[in-house]
Amino acid sequence: MTAKIEENDILGNGFLKLDLPLADDNDGKQHATLVYRKLEKSQSKAILYVHGFIDYFFQTEMADIFNQWGYDFYALDLRKYGRSLMDHQHPNFVSNIHYYFDEINQSIDIIKSNGNASILLMGHSTGGLITSIYAHHHNNIDGLILNSPFFDLNIPPALKTITPIVTGIGKYFPYLSSDNLTQHYPESLHKDYKGEWDFNEKWKPITNFPTYFGWLRAITKAQKELQSGLNIKCPVLVMYSDKSYKGKNWNEIIRISDAVLDVEHIQKYADGIGKNISKIEIKDGIHDLVLSKKEVRESVYYKIKEWLGEQKL
Repeated sequence: MTAKIEENDILGNGFLKLDLPLADDNDGKQHATLVYRKLEKSQSKAILYVHGFIDYFFQTEMADIFNQWGYDFYALDLRKYGRSLMDHQHPNFVSNIHYYFDEINQSIDIIKSNGNASILLMGHSTGGLITSIYAHHHNNIDGLILNSPFFDLNIPPALKTITPIVTGIGKYFPYLSSDNLTQHYPESLHKDYKGEWDFNEKWKPITNFPTYFGWLRAITKAQKELQSGLNIKCPVLVMYSDKSYKGKNWNEIIRISDAVLDVEHIQKYADGIGKNISKIEIKDGIHDLVLSKKEVRESVYYKIKEWLGEQKL
């Protein structure tokens, strides 16, 4: 299978996109989307970004900065997410995290064919789980950057005891779902609510998509694999906020904390995914660290650039 002819992306400003063909699944036809902006004079290095759950690539400031640093910038909208979401599909659903290896492999092949010898992989939240598992099974990237990776479920211990029951149900009734996510975090991001960013609410709805039991089963299986220990051979940078907010009601602390994941889980499991791990805590960072308030995300980019220099990437 080969990618289609490149088209202009909805972001404009030099961004292009390619459809990545994928085999049909239970929903029928599916595809992924590679969005990118290359430098006029390539430095032969690139970064590939993978988004999180109920998300897609819209973080153009991040692309601007990596371009300024001399990297061609690529981002994947995974199957059933963002640009790749089709009307007949269950949004964001997958039954096995390993299925995403297909679009990642296709993307890396395209990046290499464009003359990039050095490739960084970057994942946010669920994308951080996906890219970690991918890097464990593939030795084809030079560095991995994890932005608040989803290493464990952020639920009370009492609920964790019934997770096997829920995931067992997910095996036989994958599209059963719950709607237990609050609107506070997405509202804190969007400029029409309480934030400063603009994004497509059809692809990243403020009211969230359902959490399908089959998807939850896939996530917990991947997390179990990660928590058992990985062997990522390339250098890994793991970044996370200095605190989490676990309340259900709106609170201004959501603007300066991870309101989605428990950062202690990230700290706990990061050491077991490889031998060259750098952990950095970001004061007042939010869940997507590159969408934090200006002075915080400037610190995030400074730390990334510093790490890239240390690792000669």
